[in-house]
Amino acid sequence: MAAPTNPPRLGRRRAARLLAAALAAGALAPFHAARAEAPWPARPIRLVVSSAAGSGTDLFARLLAERLGKSLGQTIVVDNRTGATGMIGNDMVAKAKPDGYTLLFTYAASVVINQTLQPKVPYDALRDLVPVAQVGAGGNLLVVSPDFPARDLKSFVAYMKGHPDSYDYASWGIGSGGHLTMESLKMQTGIKLRHVPYKTVPQILNDLQGGIIKVAFVDASSPLQLIRAGKIRPLALSGSHRGPALPELATMTEQGVRFDTDSWYGMFAPAGTPAPIVQRLNAEVNRVLADPAMRERFDQLNMAQMPAKTSEQFAQTVRADIQAWGEVIRVNRISAD
Repeated sequence: MAAPTNPPRLGRRRAARLLAAALAAGALAPFHAARAEAPWPARPIRLVVSSAAGSGTDLFARLLAERLGKSLGQTIVVDNRTGATGMIGNDMVAKAKPDGYTLLFTYAASVVINQTLQPKVPYDALRDLVPVAQVGAGGNLLVVSPDFPARDLKSFVAYMKGHPDSYDYASWGIGSGGHLTMESLKMQTGIKLRHVPYKTVPQILNDLQGGIIKVAFVDASSPLQLIRAGKIRPLALSGSHRGPALPELATMTEQGVRFDTDSWYGMFAPAGTPAPIVQRLNAEVNRVLADPAMRERFDQLNMAQMPAKTSEQFAQTVRADIQAWGEVIRVNRISAD
């Protein structure tokens, strides 16, 4: 049989339906493209904080989140994920979708110390987290209960030498900055104290006030009200410079025990986060930090401001600090056991 000269005609109703579908698809195409290309951020952002509410890390995270949210035009929801000296929160972000809607705010030790000290870190800080912006720099406080006889680092060392193994000291976990700083102090001076790792700094402060623990290393911000009220006493500050809220308190180095490695807070994103998002976050964070009101608030919280850094400069700081803290760990033979 010969092939028909003309193709069969479609029924009128069917043709009308196909035409309507084609027109609808064409009309919706720009809408879907617009949704796919919606500028970031188009919805609220979760900021995972790897420390407890009320800690120094939490104080700075919430302060930054409020200002940064206004700058970005989106709500930033703080989500405290504590435990394992920051590794739980860090790991959550390292494994999050890299779309700019899950970010990390954490402290130096959770990133740079864990990388060397902890044998089973579930992520690689250099591979799985992208440094976005550094927030401040400072040290940790050596503090004692009000009835403790020492009033500075020299008298503390002298007293401890006369009472070896008679005291425990607290830090916020094995491998924390407080833990490593005290172990370095012990190594340099020969004093002997037993380490009691707590989960959070607020728990340490409660037990210091109650006399349950007499000596501790804590962050430089969260105990300020207790210090001013005379409920705990600071003896020294680690880091390379004095804190702006306690300018009379000398550093450990100034008091004869060298320890000038600075601590910092920082924002990170999951690896693979688009570079334009990282760059915008860095610019917005630095803009917020440059505000005079924010600078004043940092001084009140005993955290020195640092010159603005690009994300790559912050990444260089992270790499350098992993090497520096790793040297402290090796020289002082510190382990996570």
